[in-house]
Amino acid sequence: MVYMVYIGIDPGLDGALAVSDSPGNLRVLDTPTLIVAGKKNRRDYDIPMMCDYLTKAMVSPPAYCRVGIESVHSMPDQGVASSFNFGKGFGIWLGLVVALKMPYDLIIPQRWKKVMLDGMGKEKDASRLRAQQLFPTSELSLKKHHGRADALLIMEFLRRQCSQ
Repeated sequence: MVYMVYIGIDPGLDGALAVSDSPGNLRVLDTPTLIVAGKKNRRDYDIPMMCDYLTKAMVSPPAYCRVGIESVHSMPDQGVASSFNFGKGFGIWLGLVVALKMPYDLIIPQRWKKVMLDGMGKEKDASRLRAQQLFPTSELSLKKHHGRADALLIMEFLRRQCSQ
């Protein structure tokens, strides 16, 4: 029996990739980044490592794999630079998934949050709390783990949608 692999991606610099590749086997990997030196040091996406994460998560044939990527857009109170970076991460993840010929779904935050955070708030701590409830062995104790929580919940949302 071949098990379907589900992958959830929060595309932000502080995002993550969650992979469920067999019953009870779950991995959560923070989005890999590099420090780029300059007048001001800044973080940027480590694209080769992102590709490596997806390649290792992929099964053959790719039809037994499904990727859910949070489909992001700019928000009114978000700065130009952060909006650009968020969109950049989305584009990189999407490009890698397409290049690897992995089946995928673009999932808007309102859609997965409506299902996965039903009866809870929609803020980042609500995501961490819900992910801790569903995946108690995952390391989500710090506020900075909201990207991990979102990736896990996107993955679980996708798994539920595909199981119906």
